[in-house]
Amino acid sequence: MTELRPATGADLPAVAAVYAHYVTTSVATFDETPPGVEEWRAKAGLIAGRGLPFLVAVDGGEVAGFAYAGPYRPKPAYRHTVEDTVYLAPGMTGRGLGRLLLGELIGRAARTDARQMVAVIADTGDPASLRLHAAFGFEEAGRLRGVGFKHGRWLDTVLLQRALR
Repeated sequence: MTELRPATGADLPAVAAVYAHYVTTSVATFDETPPGVEEWRAKAGLIAGRGLPFLVAVDGGEVAGFAYAGPYRPKPAYRHTVEDTVYLAPGMTGRGLGRLLLGELIGRAARTDARQMVAVIADTGDPASLRLHAAFGFEEAGRLRGVGFKHGRWLDTVLLQRALR
């Protein structure tokens, strides 16, 4: 049975490993070097300091995925807008964990001072992330063409948005 709960410091090595998989093997993220555990610790501190959710899905005692709502942009006027991030451990896709994480993340983010949630999704050719977000009421707000270059190809990002209240 899968448990969703707030991430702890003890979860961060597993979070870092899950994310590192996508950094090194995919274009789902535009990071090119996997952040280390200390960078994740700093990110988790920033998220907690803003009162935003950072969740893990635990299955069989292992971190099967994570999701967090982070600041959308650093400028003060964006303080009521958050960006969601959802990643699943390799081999854990297709089991509904993304849906569980995103649903819980939206619910918890709605209880903060955030009013809008934005998703910035790399257009990898796989529509799974777009479908997941659409299922939760996200609508396409725009497309940025050829803004990322990774693994020898130019990539678009699709911007999605939904109100939290």
